[in-house]
Amino acid sequence: MKPFRTVTGAAAVLPVAHIDTDQILPARYMKTLSREGLGRRLFNDWRYDPDGSEREEFVLNRPEGREAQILVTYENFGCGSSREHAVWALSDFGIRALIAPSFGSIFATNCVKNGVLPVRLPADVCEALIRDIAGVHGVVMSVDLDQEKVTGPDGRQYAFSVRTDIRNVLLEGLDDISRTLRHKKALTLFEMAREGG
Repeated sequence: MKPFRTVTGAAAVLPVAHIDTDQILPARYMKTLSREGLGRRLFNDWRYDPDGSEREEFVLNRPEGREAQILVTYENFGCGSSREHAVWALSDFGIRALIAPSFGSIFATNCVKNGVLPVRLPADVCEALIRDIAGVHGVVMSVDLDQEKVTGPDGRQYAFSVRTDIRNVLLEGLDDISRTLRHKKALTLFEMAREGG
Protein backbone atom coordinates (compact mmCIF):
# COMPACT_ATOMS: atom_id res chain seq x y z
CA MET A 1 0.00 0.00 0.00
CA LYS A 2 1.29 3.45 -0.88
CA PRO A 3 2.15 5.52 2.21
CA PHE A 4 0.03 8.59 2.83
CA ARG A 5 1.94 11.61 4.06
CA THR A 6 0.86 14.72 2.18
CA VAL A 7 -1.40 14.82 -0.83
CA THR A 8 -1.47 18.06 -2.75
CA GLY A 9 -3.66 18.00 -5.81
CA ALA A 10 -6.86 18.76 -7.60
CA ALA A 11 -9.99 18.93 -5.47
CA ALA A 12 -13.59 18.28 -6.44
CA VAL A 13 -16.84 18.56 -4.53
CA LEU A 14 -19.91 16.38 -4.29
CA PRO A 15 -22.38 18.35 -2.14
CA VAL A 16 -24.72 15.46 -1.35
CA ALA A 17 -25.39 13.95 2.07
CA HIS A 18 -25.76 10.24 2.87
CA ILE A 19 -24.07 8.91 -0.25
CA ASP A 20 -24.17 5.16 0.17
CA THR A 21 -21.75 2.57 -1.13
CA ASP A 22 -24.17 1.45 -3.86
CA GLN A 23 -24.10 4.97 -5.28
CA ILE A 24 -20.30 5.06 -5.04
CA LEU A 25 -20.06 1.71 -6.87
CA PRO A 26 -23.26 -0.08 -7.96
CA ALA A 27 -23.44 -3.73 -6.90
CA ARG A 28 -23.44 -5.02 -10.48
CA TYR A 29 -19.78 -3.99 -10.79
CA MET A 30 -18.65 -5.95 -7.74
CA LYS A 31 -18.14 -9.27 -9.51
CA THR A 32 -14.39 -8.80 -9.77
CA LEU A 33 -11.62 -9.48 -7.30
CA SER A 34 -9.38 -7.02 -9.13
CA ARG A 35 -9.17 -3.39 -8.07
CA GLU A 36 -8.02 -2.27 -11.50
CA GLY A 37 -10.56 -0.58 -13.73
CA LEU A 38 -13.15 0.06 -11.04
CA GLY A 39 -12.47 3.80 -11.23
CA ARG A 40 -14.32 3.81 -14.56
CA ARG A 41 -17.44 2.71 -12.68
CA LEU A 42 -17.13 5.15 -9.76
CA PHE A 43 -20.53 6.84 -9.32
CA ASN A 44 -21.54 5.02 -12.50
CA ASP A 45 -25.26 5.77 -12.35
CA TRP A 46 -24.59 9.46 -11.73
CA ARG A 47 -21.77 9.78 -14.29
CA TYR A 48 -23.30 8.01 -17.28
CA ASP A 49 -26.55 7.85 -19.22
CA PRO A 50 -28.03 4.39 -19.87
CA ASP A 51 -26.35 4.38 -23.31
CA GLY A 52 -22.93 4.86 -21.62
CA SER A 53 -22.42 8.49 -22.61
CA GLU A 54 -21.04 10.83 -19.96
CA ARG A 55 -23.35 13.21 -18.16
CA GLU A 56 -21.62 16.50 -18.74
CA GLU A 57 -22.94 18.06 -15.53
CA PHE A 58 -21.49 15.44 -13.17
CA VAL A 59 -18.42 16.75 -11.35
CA LEU A 60 -16.06 13.88 -12.21
CA ASN A 61 -16.84 14.37 -15.90
CA ARG A 62 -15.95 18.06 -15.81
CA PRO A 63 -12.39 19.39 -16.14
CA GLU A 64 -12.17 20.22 -12.41
CA GLY A 65 -13.11 16.66 -11.43
CA ARG A 66 -11.28 14.41 -13.87
CA GLU A 67 -7.95 14.65 -12.03
CA ALA A 68 -9.32 14.96 -8.50
CA GLN A 69 -7.24 13.47 -5.70
CA ILE A 70 -9.32 15.09 -2.94
CA LEU A 71 -13.11 14.92 -2.72
CA VAL A 72 -15.10 17.16 -0.38
CA THR A 73 -18.65 16.12 0.43
CA TYR A 74 -21.40 16.19 3.06
CA GLU A 75 -22.15 14.00 6.08
CA ASN A 76 -22.42 10.23 6.29
CA PHE A 77 -20.41 9.56 3.15
CA GLY A 78 -20.06 5.82 2.49
CA CYS A 79 -23.07 4.74 4.51
CA GLY A 80 -24.94 1.54 3.68
CA SER A 81 -23.47 -1.87 3.05
CA SER A 82 -19.87 -2.74 3.83
CA ARG A 83 -18.52 -3.14 0.31
CA GLU A 84 -14.80 -2.62 0.04
CA HIS A 85 -15.15 -2.37 -3.74
CA ALA A 86 -16.50 1.17 -3.26
CA VAL A 87 -13.16 2.24 -1.79
CA TRP A 88 -11.31 0.34 -4.53
CA ALA A 89 -13.22 2.40 -7.11
CA LEU A 90 -12.34 5.69 -5.40
CA SER A 91 -8.69 4.69 -5.16
CA ASP A 92 -8.51 3.44 -8.75
CA PHE A 93 -9.99 6.75 -9.94
CA GLY A 94 -7.20 8.56 -8.08
CA ILE A 95 -8.94 9.81 -4.94
CA ARG A 96 -6.46 9.75 -2.03
CA ALA A 97 -8.40 11.80 0.56
CA LEU A 98 -12.05 12.33 1.38
CA ILE A 99 -13.23 15.28 3.45
CA ALA A 100 -16.65 15.20 5.11
CA PRO A 101 -18.29 15.84 8.49
CA SER A 102 -18.81 12.09 8.96
CA PHE A 103 -18.42 8.72 7.25
CA GLY A 104 -20.04 5.33 7.40
CA SER A 105 -17.95 3.52 10.03
CA ILE A 106 -17.19 0.36 8.03
CA PHE A 107 -16.51 2.46 4.94
CA ALA A 108 -13.99 4.59 6.89
CA THR A 109 -12.23 1.42 8.06
CA ASN A 110 -12.10 0.15 4.48
CA CYS A 111 -10.61 3.48 3.38
CA VAL A 112 -7.73 3.14 5.82
CA LYS A 113 -7.12 -0.48 4.74
CA ASN A 114 -6.72 0.77 1.17
CA GLY A 115 -4.63 3.91 1.73
CA VAL A 116 -7.45 6.45 1.37
CA LEU A 117 -7.60 9.00 4.19
CA PRO A 118 -11.08 9.90 5.51
CA VAL A 119 -10.79 13.38 7.06
CA ARG A 120 -13.55 14.57 9.36
CA LEU A 121 -14.03 18.35 9.40
CA PRO A 122 -16.97 20.31 10.85
CA ALA A 123 -19.99 20.74 8.56
CA ASP A 124 -19.50 24.51 8.29
CA VAL A 125 -15.87 24.04 7.18
CA CYS A 126 -16.92 21.47 4.56
CA GLU A 127 -19.60 23.88 3.38
CA ALA A 128 -17.05 26.70 3.06
CA LEU A 129 -14.63 24.45 1.14
CA ILE A 130 -17.42 23.35 -1.18
CA ARG A 131 -18.31 26.99 -1.90
CA ASP A 132 -14.66 27.78 -2.66
CA ILE A 133 -14.14 24.79 -4.94
CA ALA A 134 -17.44 24.20 -6.75
CA GLY A 135 -17.23 24.74 -10.49
CA VAL A 136 -13.69 26.13 -10.44
CA HIS A 137 -11.15 24.38 -12.64
CA GLY A 138 -7.62 23.93 -11.30
CA VAL A 139 -8.39 24.22 -7.58
CA VAL A 140 -5.55 22.72 -5.56
CA MET A 141 -5.75 21.65 -1.93
CA SER A 142 -3.44 19.84 0.43
CA VAL A 143 -4.08 17.17 3.04
CA ASP A 144 -1.11 16.67 5.36
CA LEU A 145 -1.36 13.61 7.60
CA ASP A 146 2.00 14.30 9.27
CA GLN A 147 0.78 17.68 10.52
CA GLU A 148 -2.91 16.68 10.60
CA LYS A 149 -4.06 19.70 8.65
CA VAL A 150 -5.99 20.50 5.49
CA THR A 151 -4.99 23.55 3.48
CA GLY A 152 -7.86 24.98 1.47
CA PRO A 153 -7.58 26.65 -1.92
CA ASP A 154 -7.33 30.08 -0.25
CA GLY A 155 -4.45 28.98 2.00
CA ARG A 156 -6.52 28.69 5.17
CA GLN A 157 -5.63 25.69 7.30
CA TYR A 158 -7.97 23.38 9.18
CA ALA A 159 -6.80 20.94 11.84
CA PHE A 160 -8.11 17.39 12.00
CA SER A 161 -7.20 14.42 14.15
CA VAL A 162 -6.77 10.76 13.38
CA ARG A 163 -6.29 7.97 15.89
CA THR A 164 -2.59 7.25 16.38
CA ASP A 165 -2.80 3.64 15.17
CA ILE A 166 -4.64 4.67 11.98
CA ARG A 167 -2.23 7.54 11.40
CA ASN A 168 0.79 5.24 11.73
CA VAL A 169 -0.67 2.60 9.41
CA LEU A 170 -1.29 5.22 6.70
CA LEU A 171 2.03 7.00 7.15
CA GLU A 172 3.88 3.70 6.80
CA GLY A 173 1.65 2.31 4.03
CA LEU A 174 0.80 -0.85 5.93
CA ASP A 175 -2.14 -3.02 4.94
CA ASP A 176 -3.48 -5.80 7.17
CA ILE A 177 -1.09 -8.39 5.75
CA SER A 178 2.03 -6.25 6.13
CA ARG A 179 0.97 -5.37 9.69
CA THR A 180 0.68 -9.07 10.48
CA LEU A 181 4.02 -9.85 8.85
CA ARG A 182 5.72 -7.41 11.22
CA HIS A 183 5.17 -10.12 13.83
CA LYS A 184 6.50 -12.94 11.65
CA LYS A 185 9.18 -13.97 14.14
CA ALA A 186 6.72 -14.21 17.03
CA LEU A 187 4.23 -16.10 14.84
CA THR A 188 6.91 -18.55 13.76
CA LEU A 189 7.97 -19.14 17.38
CA PHE A 190 4.34 -19.67 18.38
CA GLU A 191 3.79 -22.19 15.58
CA MET A 192 6.99 -24.04 16.46
CA ALA A 193 5.97 -24.23 20.12
CA ARG A 194 2.50 -25.39 19.17
CA GLU A 195 3.81 -28.16 16.91
CA GLY A 196 6.18 -29.32 19.66
CA GLY A 197 3.42 -29.35 22.27
